[in-house]
Amino acid sequence: MYKKKSFFFFLLIFLNFIYINNSFAIDPYSFVQETADRASEALNKRQSKEEKMEILKTIAKETVDIRGIGFYSLGKHRKNMSDQKKVEYLEIFNKYFLKSFSSRLAEYTDPRIRVDSQKKLSDKYTMVSSTLLATEDKPEVKIDWRVVTKDPDNPLIIDVVIEGVSLAKVQKEEFNSIIQSNDGNINSLFDNLKKFVEKE
Repeated sequence: MYKKKSFFFFLLIFLNFIYINNSFAIDPYSFVQETADRASEALNKRQSKEEKMEILKTIAKETVDIRGIGFYSLGKHRKNMSDQKKVEYLEIFNKYFLKSFSSRLAEYTDPRIRVDSQKKLSDKYTMVSSTLLATEDKPEVKIDWRVVTKDPDNPLIIDVVIEGVSLAKVQKEEFNSIIQSNDGNINSLFDNLKKFVEKE
C-alpha cells in the first residue's frame, strides 16, 4: 500500500513538472508579436540612429537564429569549407547580419505590425503571418515569419518573407553569385562581408 501511494505521489509531481515546463513555452504567434513590439518601441524612442541600432542588435541576438541563417546562406558551398573556415565565416557573418539588419530597420519610424495567424509546418517550423500596417505614405505589407520551434521555450526566427519574397533565399542567391563570379573562391565572400562591416 505504501509503495502504491508513493508511486502516485511521484506521478503527480512528474505531471505537475511537465505542466510547469509547458506553461513557460511561448507560442510562435505571441513570440513574433512581442518581438515586433520590442522593435517598434525601440524605433519610437528619441535616440540617435546608432543608439537605436544597438537596441535592435540586442533584439536580433535574442530572437533570430543567426547561425542557421548564416549556414543556409552558404548553400552548397558549406560542404567544401573546413571547420576552421566555418568558424571564421560565422564570426564575420554575425557582424554582417547584425549591422545589415539594424541599419535598415533603424530607418523606419513607428512601424506597426499586426500578427494575424500561425500555421505549423512541422515539429520544427511554424509560419507566422502578419501585416505591416499602412501609413499615409506607405501601403500595408504582408510579412510571414518562419520560426524554428525545435525548442518551445526558445523559438527563433529563421526567415522573413515579405510579399512572397524570402529574404534568406535572396541572400543565399547573392552569396552564391559573389562566389561563382570569383571562380568559386569562398574568400571573395569573406572579403565582401568584411568590407560591409568595416564601412562607416
